Formats: sequence, structure tokens, C-alpha cells
Amino acid sequence: MSQLESKSKNGRNLITITNPRSPISESYRTLRTNIDFSSIDEQVQIIMVTSAGPGEGKSTTISNLAVTYAQTERRVVLIDADMRRPTAHHTFQMSNRHGLSSILAQQATYHEIIQDTDIPNLQVLTSGPIPPNPAEMMASRRMSVLLNELRQNYDIILIDTPPLLAVTDPQIIASKSDGVIIVVDYGSVKKDAAMKAKANLENVNARILGVVMNNVKRKSGESGYYYYYYGQGDQA
Repeated sequence: MSQLESKSKNGRNLITITNPRSPISESYRTLRTNIDFSSIDEQVQIIMVTSAGPGEGKSTTISNLAVTYAQTERRVVLIDADMRRPTAHHTFQMSNRHGLSSILAQQATYHEIIQDTDIPNLQVLTSGPIPPNPAEMMASRRMSVLLNELRQNYDIILIDTPPLLAVTDPQIIASKSDGVIIVVDYGSVKKDAAMKAKANLENVNARILGVVMNNVKRKSGESGYYYYYYGQGDQA
């Protein structure tokens, strides 16, 4: 169990950059370590991060996790596969004129449009223009080919997807990933919704690595923290 926090004026504070020595940043590193330990017997290279519903902190979690992986000198790429409400270009302050949708529409290769960040070893593939058919793009052979290409060039591939209960995209991506992290807002998401999200992943035989719980109050008036529960998602 570890403690995480993520807040800024834009709702996306990369605390692992702004305050890397803080206990919160250490907790993100603990999250990274727990994921690494899960890969002793099976490869975990492509990791999807999602949530049951919107506004639960999945994009903040995956962005800080990407930073902690890059800080271990591993080659990391973060893919924004949330083609309905993309955020990575805001988080890392970069252009979203071209991105994942451009690649899947055969308008560019990932070599042409992947972008560097200010963090060594970390690159970002933004969502690109919002397409009319995100689910079909996620299920396409081109998406599978792209992920296979990225496997050859990166140590860690992190994929941010839409919420599980909103659309089918996350289930499609989960079937192409080595493991899934679910982010749950303890203060607003009902247990039934969390269990349904977990069941949706199990329906596609996804490997659930664990659950990040947000807004768990520890003391009177103390909230806005995350807790990471490791153990195949049983706590969802």
C-alpha cells in the first residue's frame, strides 16, 4: 500500500518531476516496482491504464508512472489512446495535430510524429485528431502492427485509454496489452461499477496487475490521496 497524490491548477501535476524526493513521488516508484515484480514469470512490457468512469485520475497516474520508468533509464513511450478526451498533449505541452489516429489512418509513421519530452528516455505519442471510429481503429490490424513495432524499440509502452464503462476501446486495447492497471475513485465510484469494470476486462482475458484507489480518506479532512493495491486486481 502506498500513498500518491496528483493535483495542479490544470488537474495534472507531474509531481515526479516537480518534487521527485517527496513521499508521493516515492509512492509512484513503489507502484512501478510492484509492476516490475509482477513480470518475473511473464513479460509485462505493454501496460494499459484505465478506470471505470471519467475523472478518476487515470491520466495523472499513467503520466507520473511514465516519468518514474524513464528515470530508471528505460526507453519509455506513453500512448494517448483516449481518442474521445485526449489529455497527454496538455500534460506534456505538445502539439496534437498528428498522433495515433494519423498512424492508424496511414497518414504517417510513428517515427515521423512521436514526440520527445523534457524527461530523458520518455517520448509521447499523442492521440492525434479525433476520428469518427475510435473503436474500429483500436481493433485494427494496424494497431497490432504498431504495438509490435514499439515492442522492438521501447522497454516500456504505457497506454492511456477511455474509461471502461463508457466505450469498448479499453477492452480492445486490454486484449493487446501484457497487463492492466485500473484507477478507481474511492469517493465517487460505486462498488458495482468497479466490479463491472473488472468483469469487462476479464471477459477479454486481460491480465489485471492491480488497482490504484483515489480519494481514500485516512484522517478527518484528509483526502486526495491514492493507494495502490497490488495483487491481480482482487481489491476492485
